[in-house]
Amino acid sequence: MSKLIIASNRLPVMINKDDDGMTIKSSAGGLATGLKSYHKEGNSVWIGWPGVMPETKEEAKEITQLLETQKCLPVFLNEELISNYYDGFSNATLWPLFHYFAEFAEFNETYWQSYCQVNELFANAIIEQAEENDIVWVHDYQLLLLPQILREKRPDLTIGFFLHIPFPSYELIRILPWREKLVDGLLGADLIGFHTYDYARHFISSVKRLLGYDVDFNQIKIDGRQVFIDVFPMGIDFEKFESHALKIQSKPVQERSKEHQDIDRFLLSMPNRKLILSIDRLDYTKGIPQRLHAFRHFLEEHPEYREQVSLIMLTVPSRTDVEQYQNLKNEVDVLVGNINGEFGTLNWNPVIYFYRSVPFENLIELYSSADVALLTPLRDGMNLVAKEYLASKVNRKGVLILSEMAGAAKELGEAISVNPNNIPDTADAIYKALVMSDSESEKAITTMQQRIKRYDIHKWASEFMTALHKTIEQRSEHHARKLTARIKSKIQTEFSEAKSRVLFLDYDGTLQRFYANPQSASPDEELYNLLDKLAADNKTKLVLVSGRDRETFDRWFGNKKYTLIAEHGAWLKEVGKGWVERKPVHTEWKENILPVLESYVDRTPGSLIEEKTYSLVWHYRKADIELGVLRALELVHDISNLIFNQDLEILEGKKVVEIKVSGINKGTAATEFLYGNSSDLIMALGDDWTDEFLFKELPEQAHTIKVGSENSVAKYYLNNYKEVRTFLGSLVKS
Repeated sequence: MSKLIIASNRLPVMINKDDDGMTIKSSAGGLATGLKSYHKEGNSVWIGWPGVMPETKEEAKEITQLLETQKCLPVFLNEELISNYYDGFSNATLWPLFHYFAEFAEFNETYWQSYCQVNELFANAIIEQAEENDIVWVHDYQLLLLPQILREKRPDLTIGFFLHIPFPSYELIRILPWREKLVDGLLGADLIGFHTYDYARHFISSVKRLLGYDVDFNQIKIDGRQVFIDVFPMGIDFEKFESHALKIQSKPVQERSKEHQDIDRFLLSMPNRKLILSIDRLDYTKGIPQRLHAFRHFLEEHPEYREQVSLIMLTVPSRTDVEQYQNLKNEVDVLVGNINGEFGTLNWNPVIYFYRSVPFENLIELYSSADVALLTPLRDGMNLVAKEYLASKVNRKGVLILSEMAGAAKELGEAISVNPNNIPDTADAIYKALVMSDSESEKAITTMQQRIKRYDIHKWASEFMTALHKTIEQRSEHHARKLTARIKSKIQTEFSEAKSRVLFLDYDGTLQRFYANPQSASPDEELYNLLDKLAADNKTKLVLVSGRDRETFDRWFGNKKYTLIAEHGAWLKEVGKGWVERKPVHTEWKENILPVLESYVDRTPGSLIEEKTYSLVWHYRKADIELGVLRALELVHDISNLIFNQDLEILEGKKVVEIKVSGINKGTAATEFLYGNSSDLIMALGDDWTDEFLFKELPEQAHTIKVGSENSVAKYYLNNYKEVRTFLGSLVKS
């Protein structure tokens, strides 16, 4: 049975180090809770930073042994790496950028180098533990490069990745100097999970725009692999919060904690007293100043609620040594002081402010007692506090005000939704929450509770793992046509024993990678050497068959011992001979089509027109990917109407639309060539659907090989042009 390796920046346990030695205790985090059943009960190991830096080898060994008792293993980081990788690139670069605070993002090469180094350290630690076909689940923004590093070193592993913060739009991610490397790093995974569809959509858009990969709904095809993108909104341990809330509510007043008794006294000190709760880490993404401004506006607009309503603001200290966070604390302190100074009385503070964390039991008491939860982050990956508040409302009395910028807003549609930047709107939401009827609030709370109880943290983890296992099954089906080592060996034997051979080879995407500018894809020295060696054998007839124009093909290969078929079969050039037009036809139709293509070039920056003897081609490789696809659909529709009842057809290739004379294709050209060149072995390799004509027309015994894993009539497939070159090289050696 395969092992599960979980990788995250921090482990689910903490090491405490004091004068008496070292002890270990469990973390209370949601991730640790969610993966408990997979980690503790199954065949699993969790790899991460233990939170301490050992001073000696003996201490490192002791920490490792302690962690092994919890099925954990450490990745030790020194002070410099922590400063540059964690405080630096993770939290001073990625955190602000991914939360749409680009003005706070620091682009520091030293940070980046440390980030790369730590991701390599994690990869080495995982590989040391991983056996063949093990499963790895990587978590969060500190390890974005890890999936691709693992993919390159251990392609047998099944890799999942989950991002716990937002993935920003392309307009934000493009600012990052290392944007392609980060996106490519994620694409090493088999399954990438996000909290919301918006984040998944942003990622897919960035993949298309930055790397140019084809995306089919939620699947990205890369070198014969399929990367799946899906949405898994993270939940909480609903039962834990519910059971603790029931336990606390059932306690007699005299047995309750001092804090709970203080809350009770506050609520009972005056009729109709209401408590609004705000809980956050002190971070600029949480919108705490905007929230205070909204509460102040509420008190100004509704003076009748003065001395009736208090806002309990609990802010947990965070990154206290960073200037932005220090400035934020000063701003919050001043705002709280101003509101209390302006509206407060001897018996009433409008804002009850705590700058500290609180024990779990006190947290449940606050959740249970609060009439309203005011949670208005400016940007938040999920916001589990909203779900914790709902789970703790066992009496089903309470109202949730939630920012539409929080990931949880997608699930909690019954909450009062606000734009946290709209101060009057948020103030109105507070008023609406306070005057909402009990029946209305109970209905909303009940509906949301049922939803988050069904899709709790355990369901979240289970759904992700189920989807990850499905990628294994789909990969097995997908590899059924793969040109395996056994099939390669068989073909090599046939190739070496054949007395005569014909090789049909497409060019772009088959022998050479795609370039944004088609004119840049000239053959390199390695390719020339490979083709020359194949053609040097008198038993082999090498035929390059491409959609390229004959002038370009003649410039690249005109003096070689290859047969050339250009423009999808319109022109033929045999070794030592000139170009022959296979089927002379009219070209007057171009006069009607060319102006249409020119209008599309004008409206699609980055696109261009290529004119061939019997075709016109509209390329959009350099255009914005989504605009290009949209324009291609429009163009096909417009041209279809123009060429009705004419001897023309439309070919849609990879980021090209070609209008050409019917009946001229690679298949008919190859068949015609074979009439005068009988052979023992026929082989054809091509990468797009124009090559399907070639595969269909060849005899049954021919070896047809698709480059790429898309559906094809070809018998086998290779992943990319690099594998094609390696395979052809093995034929030369055979």
